[in-house]
Formats: sequence, C-alpha cells, structure tokens
Amino acid sequence: MQTVKGPDPDMEKRLQGWMEQYEQSLLRLCCVYLRDWDAAQDAVQETLIKAYRHYASFRGQCSEKTWLTRIAVNACKDMRRAAWYRYVDRAVLPERLPPPVCEATDAQRELTLAVMALPRRQIEAILLYYYQGLNSREIGEALGVPQRTVTARLRQGREKLRALLEGEDDE
Repeated sequence: MQTVKGPDPDMEKRLQGWMEQYEQSLLRLCCVYLRDWDAAQDAVQETLIKAYRHYASFRGQCSEKTWLTRIAVNACKDMRRAAWYRYVDRAVLPERLPPPVCEATDAQRELTLAVMALPRRQIEAILLYYYQGLNSREIGEALGVPQRTVTARLRQGREKLRALLEGEDDE
C-alpha cells in the first residue's frame, strides 16, 4: 500500500513567491507574444503549474527567472500551434495589457505596438532583453538557441523597430 503525500509546504511557498515576483512580467510577455489577453493568462497559469510539477528537474544551471521564462515561451509556442488559435481574434489593445509599474506615455504605447508588429522570433528576443531584463546568454537558454542567434535577432529587431518608428514619423 502506498502512502499519499499532501502538498509540500516548501513548494507552496516557492509557488507563492513565483506568483508575487514573476506573474506580472510573465503575463506581459505572454500577452504581447500571443496578442490575446485570455490566452496569456492561460499561458502564465500553465507555466506556473508546469514549474510547480517539474521543479525537481530544475538543475539550477540558470536562474529561476530564466527557467520560468523558458517555460512561458514554450507554453506560448504550444498555444500558437493549436488549431483553435487560428480562429481567435488576437487584436490585443494596449489597454488590455497588464498594468505597468508606472503610467505609460504615448511614445511607450507606440513602441509597444511596434514591438507587437515584429516577426515572432524578433519579438521573443526584444521582449526578453528589454522587458524581462535577461542578457543574451540567458535568452539563448530560455529559447534554446545559440547566443549568436539571439544577438542577430536583437539586431534585426532593433533595425525593424527603427524603420517602423521612423516610418510612422514621416507619415
């Protein structure tokens, strides 16, 4: 006969800590990545559940933030692959994004919309570097790509953002 164990109080505290520390930044990341508020909430919930269940496999080779970010990006990728995703209206308005730490200016809103217009791979790199504060090595770990690839995606994303923002100024 097997003994059934209850929830681990240490893991409960760890989960609570993740929610307090990372939930809003993961929600913003997923929201911009998926362009859908409700799907982003589901992705963050899935991220936290997977991290809770698989914490024993976390080897500590990167920070918990990097590990959680990788799980979140993979959850978003899985959702984008799902057949139902093609039929969802993904027009997320900046007003539906999670609240920022401070009030956003018009220029910041314009920048957010420009980032959302980038190709997916460049969005990943830009979001993780500028919004999540990860360095290129951590981004490579989170995305499972070489650091040089991250550097190239960041450069391409910056160039496209510059073109988008300067193009809007000319109009």
